[in-house]
Amino acid sequence: MNTVDRAERVPKQDRSRATRQRLLEAAVACLAEHGWAGSTVSAVAERAGVSRGAAQHHFPTREDLFTAAVEYVAEERSTALRALFPEDAAEDRHAVVAALVDLYTGPLFRAALHLWVAATNEDQLRPRVTELESRAGREIHRIAVDLLGADETLPGVRETVQGLLDMARGLGLANLLTDDTARRERVVAQWAGLLEEALGRP
Repeated sequence: MNTVDRAERVPKQDRSRATRQRLLEAAVACLAEHGWAGSTVSAVAERAGVSRGAAQHHFPTREDLFTAAVEYVAEERSTALRALFPEDAAEDRHAVVAALVDLYTGPLFRAALHLWVAATNEDQLRPRVTELESRAGREIHRIAVDLLGADETLPGVRETVQGLLDMARGLGLANLLTDDTARRERVVAQWAGLLEEALGRP
């Protein structure tokens, strides 16, 4: 490959990555706003400002597009969550609990929930969503353990961390219909105190 070919290929690759990212972000927004029934490849392509053909070049099926979209944003949020805290994050467990709870509110959780509901009735979608949720759950659990400074070799600690995440998911569900901010803040404060007792100092 000569210098000119290389120079042309790099911008093309950059454009392809940018198109793919726009499609993923548009898919999450569409799913969060309109649910599975109202989210089509055409609607996502229009929102992303690309043709349907370009969308299908990157994601041949609807299932490919939406599972990839939720996975992409989940990975981005996990990275952002880790970046929020220094290595001694466990010194402020209240902040860690609040940040973990925030993962289950907002467009990403709403989009994921629509995908879960759709997967109960879509045979092609179900195994993809089940596998995605399993991987995402393991990753968030690892992050929570790290940020909280939890020692899972001690009896009950793993269950305590998982209970925190289950509670956070429940708060996310409660927030779907009404603004649950005030109650959520009280629950976060209570859980932070309980974790101090259950986990001890890091």
